[in-house]
Amino acid sequence: MGIHRKNNRSRAKRSVTTAAGAGALALACTIVTTGVASAHDWSQVAMCESSGDWNINTGNGFYGGLQFTQSTWDAYKPAGAPARADLASKSDQVAAAEATLSAQGIGAWPVCGAYLGWGGTTPDSTTSAPSSAGSAGDTVTVSAGDTLFNLASAKGIRWQDVWARNTWIADPHLIFAGDVIQF
Repeated sequence: MGIHRKNNRSRAKRSVTTAAGAGALALACTIVTTGVASAHDWSQVAMCESSGDWNINTGNGFYGGLQFTQSTWDAYKPAGAPARADLASKSDQVAAAEATLSAQGIGAWPVCGAYLGWGGTTPDSTTSAPSSAGSAGDTVTVSAGDTLFNLASAKGIRWQDVWARNTWIADPHLIFAGDVIQF
């Protein structure tokens, strides 16, 4: 017969799980997997942006799993990170994403930002997004770092309506400096 060790943990200790504890566990899991403390699920954003390829460079002006423009990467990358996001580690990209999110908000990822679970408006939110009442016929030339979501918001128009008016835009998160957007 084998000798079995009695579990000395009390039932109360085993069953104590609070919302704070669950949140701490989620944060700890994020730190272990990415090396960066983050309250956001950047893996889901990367799946949406780049099919989860953290080292992607397709030549479209967006780099890495979270599809940074070069100007955004330069502005928010952590010290010592490589020159482009596609050359950076997942943890460097997450750190830059957290800084970008803090500075620019969810509109930095106008489509895939909906996966962040962040308490702001999302591109698909029709209750808190601006209405389509705007100055139809206006145009703006896209500058580096602009997003369709931010441009539309500045005009008081839903990004979906702007995208519908600009049928030449195949993907709403792929606009480039120099593009002319019709409102």
